[in-house]
Amino acid sequence: MTLRGFRNQTNLQLELTHPRLLVIGSNGIGKSNLLEAVELLGTLRSHRCSQDRDLIQWSASQATLRAELREGDRLELELRRSGGRQARRNGKLLNRQMDLIGPLRCIGFSALDLDLVRGEPALRRQWLDRVVLQLEPIYADLISRFSRLLRQRSQLWKRIATVSNQERAGLLDAFDLQMALVSTRIHRRRQRALHRLEPLARQWQEHLSQGTEKLELRYRPGSTLEADEAEEPWRLAIEEQLKQQRPEEERLGSCRVGPHRDEIELMLSGSPARRFGSAGQQRTLVLALKLAELELLTQLCGEPPLLLLDDVLAELDPTRQQLLLEAVGTSHQCLVSATHLEAFDGGWRQEAQILNESDLNNALNVR
Repeated sequence: MTLRGFRNQTNLQLELTHPRLLVIGSNGIGKSNLLEAVELLGTLRSHRCSQDRDLIQWSASQATLRAELREGDRLELELRRSGGRQARRNGKLLNRQMDLIGPLRCIGFSALDLDLVRGEPALRRQWLDRVVLQLEPIYADLISRFSRLLRQRSQLWKRIATVSNQERAGLLDAFDLQMALVSTRIHRRRQRALHRLEPLARQWQEHLSQGTEKLELRYRPGSTLEADEAEEPWRLAIEEQLKQQRPEEERLGSCRVGPHRDEIELMLSGSPARRFGSAGQQRTLVLALKLAELELLTQLCGEPPLLLLDDVLAELDPTRQQLLLEAVGTSHQCLVSATHLEAFDGGWRQEAQILNESDLNNALNVR
């Protein structure tokens, strides 16, 4: 793997020789940056920031991330301060960035994910979207189209007083038609993914809590939908709801129908985990969700994805640390960052490539 101009890494070259990589060292040396780069190559997204300019070194005009996979695929992603991104696979420039997704499926788990239970609904939507994206890379286009439509609709309301009633109705009808179609496709994929995840997450929650907790995942769409998942009835229903909520939308300045208002309810033994779960129960729940995600991708894609554990152990008590490491087992390739090696038992150390602070410094600034 090669990183140039990415975060604090001017020029890093690293070869992974074992199924597990343990990056050990104090905070601030760039452990998380290394895992973030892998996540970007695998998913085109970072869980730590949304702006590419924040990923590029201050002294650089661009950042380049390259990886050669075991199967021979060569992936490259170039982030530029101006001009957007460029993606290449096996040296060929890709017309669509999403075509880079697939060869390097990965699941990230960081201390930030522990806010998944108690945080705002947007965090849970983003988590579910990452799952869907791994299964269907085309989903990135749906999310992008909906975000663009939502922005344009908001801008329309700001200038709508200047157009005639007839023109106003025509413009809103056109938006409703497009938004209803894209919303339906997002709703369907989110619901389908959650239905697949729930039995796996429920089993993991039961295992991790030693049978004392029952987990339930509920999809609460931001549109009123019939039980039937057929596309056409959902589209027509959403289109009608968009029309009916126009007076309220004009008054409040925001659209009240659509996937941007979805909620994923996490229930423990019949009660909302966000309100009534203890800190320990919430941490266990996040572990169950991530392990379910790992199992689902393994089942549907035929091989286990790469697991990125970014300083997670520091947030877990010793019992949960051990449960997580045992659950991961030896069947998954892992990249793990931590401040201390003592958290890993002898077996983990023997089967891992260990990169400590001095090793990381030696890998940097290679000319």
